[in-house]
Amino acid sequence: MATTEGADRYSSIGSSGIRDLEARFLFSTYSRYDLFISHGAGVYVYDLSGRQYLDLLGGIAVSSLGYNHPRIVRVLNEQGKSLIHCSNLFYHAFQGQLAERLCRVSGMSRVFFTNSGTEAIEAALKIARAYGHIHGGPGKSRILSLRNSFHGRTYGALSITAQEKYQAPFRPLLPDVDVVQELTAGSLEAAFSDRVCAMVLEPIQGEGGIVPIPASFLKAARELCDRHQALLVFDEIQSGMGRTGKWFAFQHCGVEPDLLALAKSIAAGYPLGAVLGNARVAGSLKPGDHGTTFGGGPLACRLALEVMDIIEEDGLLQEVTGLGRQLSAGLRSLASRHSGIGEVRGLGLMIGAELGASAKEVVSRLLREGFIANAAHDTVLRLLPPFIIRPEQIDEFLTALDGILSNMEGKVR
Repeated sequence: MATTEGADRYSSIGSSGIRDLEARFLFSTYSRYDLFISHGAGVYVYDLSGRQYLDLLGGIAVSSLGYNHPRIVRVLNEQGKSLIHCSNLFYHAFQGQLAERLCRVSGMSRVFFTNSGTEAIEAALKIARAYGHIHGGPGKSRILSLRNSFHGRTYGALSITAQEKYQAPFRPLLPDVDVVQELTAGSLEAAFSDRVCAMVLEPIQGEGGIVPIPASFLKAARELCDRHQALLVFDEIQSGMGRTGKWFAFQHCGVEPDLLALAKSIAAGYPLGAVLGNARVAGSLKPGDHGTTFGGGPLACRLALEVMDIIEEDGLLQEVTGLGRQLSAGLRSLASRHSGIGEVRGLGLMIGAELGASAKEVVSRLLREGFIANAAHDTVLRLLPPFIIRPEQIDEFLTALDGILSNMEGKVR
């Protein structure tokens, strides 16, 4: 178990001190669980008393390699001693290498690095508008998104996040955005015109409740984008970088985007995002059209290269596929015994189970028993565990969930 030896005065103030300072000085943007995390090791995090919790949420799809992976810690130490930040006015060794690597596994041609997923979406929106203006004039500016989508909380990303609870407090939002309300070819075709410059969607909706978009719909979107000279933008901030058992979720259906937004697990917890583009969009931005202070820094890029090395060398894409099948099968087995579980869906280690109104209570009870998950869309148990979780740990979770559901149904364990 990892320790906190050498912890300085900043990490030893205790739970009451942490809570008091946050209440006094932070904007109230988070409804936190009553869990104070001290450190992590492997697939576990530990609270201030040393109690361990099996993290089946992976820092919300960030900690794909778990916590304190020895190779990641080594790179942090080595690169941290060499160069942490370098202005994008200058070259460093790692940004071009990471861009080449991402292009190779995705089939894309160009990369712009950001600090986060929402910034990757903002960059994609600017590229889409620029592309539209080049090929259709200033009127080719309309952007389509899907009902139930989530793309981030900055203004452009929020404007295409088609969920009322996120948008309502901040209207008016960006103009020229339309929402496709149904996952049907008819609804999609009705939304398109030559004014559309882009359609943005998640191949698997994450915050929307782990909803895979049907391959037929993705193919129809691709065809309509081609017909109307619009860009197809895939948001794989949550589903990308191996979480579904392939590098990217779109590779399961063979529909290729023009732009691809990434973040979350790309650098094992260190902030980094990216938007990737194909040859079609390579000339859409010129020097000065976009930029970033921190995106693509040497430490972040070096870490991301190590993440990709580990995934490839340790065969983690194959591991994710097998572990995902085990977890999905286990949940479906529980569904056959517990009427409270509805549809189980997802790919790889991106899995959701419909629990309805009981989802939040189940998540709270899991936490009390030492398991971290969350309720997406308020009704779906969302599971995004690290790729290094072991079969016996999945079984341990399923046993605990079985007991919780039995107790909630009034059954004898």
